Amino acid sequence: MFVEEKNLSLKDHLEDLRRVLAVSAVTVLVTTSISYAALGDLLFQLITDPLRQYAVKLIYIGMAEAFVTRIKISFLAGVILALPVILWEIWRFVSPALYPRERRRLLVMLPLSLLLFAAGVAFAYLVVFNFAARFLLVMVSSEDLTPMISIGRYVSFLVSFLIPFGVIFELPLVVYFLARMGLIDYRWLSQKRKYALLVIFTLAAVLTPGPDVISQVMLAGPTYLLYETGVLVARLVRPRPDVAGQGAVD
Repeated sequence: MFVEEKNLSLKDHLEDLRRVLAVSAVTVLVTTSISYAALGDLLFQLITDPLRQYAVKLIYIGMAEAFVTRIKISFLAGVILALPVILWEIWRFVSPALYPRERRRLLVMLPLSLLLFAAGVAFAYLVVFNFAARFLLVMVSSEDLTPMISIGRYVSFLVSFLIPFGVIFELPLVVYFLARMGLIDYRWLSQKRKYALLVIFTLAAVLTPGPDVISQVMLAGPTYLLYETGVLVARLVRPRPDVAGQGAVD
């Protein structure tokens, strides 16, 4: 049953939502300011560290590019630092409308999803990006070409490179929910392996911000392993009783 809650009007709910947004925005503003003032140099060093081994110096081609890029880096760090407060505010807003069982499940799934996303980003930054940088800066370079990379474009490239890995690492969790809903099962996933492989390599070619084969393979390989992990998860998961008799999609 739903948890007892006050008979709130639409205006009350909108007021609660406004408070959630206001608290989250102020928290991000504070953590972004702290990141810029106290962690700016450390964050910049962390972001640019993959290029140091190739002796590539970043440049900026607009007067405000370096400043704006540091703001962007600080904002991303600020969002990460503010995430506990943001998630707590969202939890306070949605939890009264959840069943107790749904609350417990959400308390498990939410940290797990964040952990999977962080694992994907860390894997991309620590492993895959080094291969991609070496391929783009060393293997395809020549003596007649000197790399001149602007800081703004480099950070945009790095972020667009890391985010897809974080999203892809959520695949086992997505499979879990679909299996619980009875929409798929391990037999269906096993039968669709060849199609999944084609889709995975197509998405890898689209999501990786560059034409290099190395980064595409480095995204497609772990993604396929995650797909096989999803098959195992679906094999272990039982559909909910209310959907168990419906079966998976054909």
